[in-house]
Amino acid sequence: MKPNSQARSEGSKEFEFTARDFERVRTLIYKKAGIALAESKQEMVYSRLARRLRATGIGSFVTYLDKLEQGGDAEEWEAFTNALTTNLTSFFREAHHFPILADHLKKTKEPIEIWCSAASTGEEPYSIAMTACEAFNTLTPPVRIIATDIDTNVLNTGANGVYSIDRLDKMSPERAKRFFLRGKGEREGLVRVRPELRQMITFKQVNLLADNWGINTQFDVIFCRNVMIYFDKPTQGKILDRFAPLMKPDGLLFAGHSENFLYVCDAFKLRGKTVYELDPEKKARAQLRRA
Repeated sequence: MKPNSQARSEGSKEFEFTARDFERVRTLIYKKAGIALAESKQEMVYSRLARRLRATGIGSFVTYLDKLEQGGDAEEWEAFTNALTTNLTSFFREAHHFPILADHLKKTKEPIEIWCSAASTGEEPYSIAMTACEAFNTLTPPVRIIATDIDTNVLNTGANGVYSIDRLDKMSPERAKRFFLRGKGEREGLVRVRPELRQMITFKQVNLLADNWGINTQFDVIFCRNVMIYFDKPTQGKILDRFAPLMKPDGLLFAGHSENFLYVCDAFKLRGKTVYELDPEKKARAQLRRA
């Protein structure tokens, strides 16, 4: 956006939203969550944040952003971040990863630790849990999953594990019957993930830009799919450098189909299509740089 862009003061807009307002939003969300909003996202930002202005009773973007910049309250910062977080997900999204995961789980020493670092509304961690159950042919496999996201709203949905039945449309009837309970009466049209799967997963808020993630586990698998695309290259590199020490020597890192980590981090090498593993020599050099 050029500095001299015209203010957006169209009659159709409930609130004035200028180019400067948009740049302030871009700066705030980048500092808070590492999200690099494209210039093309101005309409989306207006639409989502206009809801916050209505909810808070604030009459202008200038005043709203002033309050955030002055510290604001934690709840509004959370709502601001939630509003600008995109959560597009589905069960067994990028399905080619799950047979690779199942194969890896069967060869891995128990207990198995998995981190789903962009859990959204829970479909991905539950897909991981279902894969583990199928790999070990039991509803109680030796697998523990930490599912994190910056957005508290979607984490609540994931922890609850209740979905519209049409979310299972692309799932086999056998898999749906094994892992979901159908709602009846007032709950008709809804399904809930079986309690055995929910017990495998701990949902927790984590901002990948935070200095302390509060996670000290050594992981056999980390899923970080379709979140790095919202970060710039330096931010991606910092996050990947922090992943490396949290992975067991033979651990796997799963990326999204449009993400390439080879040129932003020295600790990993490509194992297969968007699946990475630690490179022992590169990992050692990365650790020396951090020391």
